[in-house]
Amino acid sequence: MKPLSLLFLTLFNSILGLSVLFPILGPLSRELGLSEVQVGLFSTGYALMQFVLSPYWGRQSEVVGRKPILLLGILGFAASFFLFAFFAWLGYQKALSGWGLFAAMLATRLLGGAFSSATLPTTQAYLADITPREQRTQNFAVLGAAFGLGIIFGPALGAGLAHWGLLVPVVFSAGLALLNALFVWRVLPESRRLEARPASPPRLSWADPRILPLLAVGLAVNLASIAMEQTVAFLYQDRLALSPAQTAQAVGLALVVFGVVGVLVQGVWVRAVRWSPRRLLGLGLPLLLLGYLGLVFAPSFGWLTASLVLLGLGSMASPGLTAAQSLAVSDEEQGAVAGLSSAAQALGRMLGPVVGTSLYGLSPAYPYVFSALLIGLALVFFLSRPQVAGGR
Repeated sequence: MKPLSLLFLTLFNSILGLSVLFPILGPLSRELGLSEVQVGLFSTGYALMQFVLSPYWGRQSEVVGRKPILLLGILGFAASFFLFAFFAWLGYQKALSGWGLFAAMLATRLLGGAFSSATLPTTQAYLADITPREQRTQNFAVLGAAFGLGIIFGPALGAGLAHWGLLVPVVFSAGLALLNALFVWRVLPESRRLEARPASPPRLSWADPRILPLLAVGLAVNLASIAMEQTVAFLYQDRLALSPAQTAQAVGLALVVFGVVGVLVQGVWVRAVRWSPRRLLGLGLPLLLLGYLGLVFAPSFGWLTASLVLLGLGSMASPGLTAAQSLAVSDEEQGAVAGLSSAAQALGRMLGPVVGTSLYGLSPAYPYVFSALLIGLALVFFLSRPQVAGGR
């Protein structure tokens, strides 16, 4: 099996294991007597640790090697999920409750975020190691497709496993991570030759002019997306006057369509057209802008879902950004730039839920106006800087 296929499976398994938790975290926490705010802190704490530690793991992979850091990240993720299930079980047994239970479960989420932050930047750096510069855009799109497929299938799998108990999906995720680690250990070769590793990690600053514009655009794209994802179910319910059950069905169908379009665009279309990063951003950003504006004004299920399809088509901007970041730095800085890119994404995951839900409380249209403004500013900045994402 080719290294690209191995990386695809590695990332897909990691994202699948994480997203299995999405549909059961809320009901599980309510059964344990935890509040909605405390549940929100689980996700915020997870993203916070990714924001803080992604750059560290990216730099360390330059010195230690990609494979050891990837294995450490996957095994740490598995340990955190086993501990999460264990403390939740203690909550069911009434051996832990209240703030003690919350603190223990929050600690496992912080642990999970700390170690899982090694997975994405190391995977991206590994791919840069094995891919010629002229092919990176197409190959980074494969990782985007793996991410999207994990997000599509994980929640459905989690919902199905929950039929046997809310802790079953958590234990399944931990077990899947152990199998993923075994797969990486036995099958995936090291991409960073010993003689090519520096004695100390490279230092790459957020303010480095080669990558700062790209990180800013990446943050805007991710923050806009998370703000939308956190509120779109409310939008469908309120604008279409749906019951809770009808909302779940409508939003579930719309998000599957959105996810499938994104996977096809990144996994098939981007690889087929072989465009430069700048061309992908030049088309992807306007499509994102149109999608968010569509959500502001869409009056029906069809128009709302068409707006999500535009956002799925606009996801071609993501592999364009990732490839542009990789191409902007030397081969000795791939882990460092991947770490900073992952940290920018984590910052969007931290801020997006708070910004999106707060704006929705003021007006249902405001989160999407905000997202459109972010993308509009990113597009103006991109068009005014022809040197950004030149695709060299």
